Amino acid sequence: MATIKEIAALAGVSRGTVDRVLNHRGAVSPQTAEKILEIARSLDYRPNKAGIVLAAQKRKLKLGVVLLGRGNPFYEDVLLGIREKASELESYNCTVLIRQTDYDRKEQLDAIDELVAEGINGLALSPYNDNAVRRKINNLHEQGIPVVTLNTDIENSRRIAYVGCHYFRSGQTAAGLMRLMTSGQVYTGIVSGSGNVLCHTERIAGFKDGIKDCQNIHISATITNQDDDFESYEMTARLLKSHPEINALYFTAGGVYGGCRAVIESGRQYDIKIFTFDMVETTKKLIEKGLIAATICQQPILQGSKPLDILFTHLTAGDLPQSEYNYVDIDIRIRENL
Repeated sequence: MATIKEIAALAGVSRGTVDRVLNHRGAVSPQTAEKILEIARSLDYRPNKAGIVLAAQKRKLKLGVVLLGRGNPFYEDVLLGIREKASELESYNCTVLIRQTDYDRKEQLDAIDELVAEGINGLALSPYNDNAVRRKINNLHEQGIPVVTLNTDIENSRRIAYVGCHYFRSGQTAAGLMRLMTSGQVYTGIVSGSGNVLCHTERIAGFKDGIKDCQNIHISATITNQDDDFESYEMTARLLKSHPEINALYFTAGGVYGGCRAVIESGRQYDIKIFTFDMVETTKKLIEKGLIAATICQQPILQGSKPLDILFTHLTAGDLPQSEYNYVDIDIRIRENL
């Protein structure tokens, strides 16, 4: 097994310099740090586990979490996973600081800045899909603060990993369900959360890809509700009034309960096939009543815990995750398998 002494000899630096790079302590030039990390990788260097624990306890790490969708019940299970992992990390002197925001770029950027000011060493983030957030992630990388995205991703950023669903494939899955569970001419209303959240837009893109060869499935209109049940109720009611041909609804995000209330009040609950995501309590009840045909789940507890695990391992052992994309399972639920 490779040692710090061997890595130092090959890199032409002191053992102290290697230790600082591998344990993210002190200032080392980026060129030297990259050279040391490349040698460590080529030698398959694995730090002593007892040393990792000791180093972590001495460092008093702080990990930050910023989640989108304040008020969205889906995040309750994500937060459960975060808090379970945070409780486990307490024994390593690692603190987890949590912030939750609306779908608002400035609010998310302010939350990140607040956590950086509190001295976080790493960040788990469900990013608002915007260039300013992308630049912020890249700036954090330059400062030595690694970022792992969760639940939704952001393209062309320097985050070290993503944990969440393969949303394009989820959209294709929803299209497959609609093909299987409908007949005749199908006119679909798409109810999404936000156009600035990649997972929402990818679910729509995957759905469109899944129906592109279907001559009987059509998209009548797409609306957004910001994952808010009250707004979803109002928007869905207007959608059904302006598009009386709609006989299927595809919810790509939150606001399912509010949208379904609008369907019930329209008196068309037996005429419209509804497809959703996630298994919050209100969705479960609507499936049991037969109002929702199917929902697609995405392991929210794992989405909460795994990003913190990746960050802690990276900060203590210097290891990058084995995969950049850490996809959770796509789990289809209908009334018969609740």
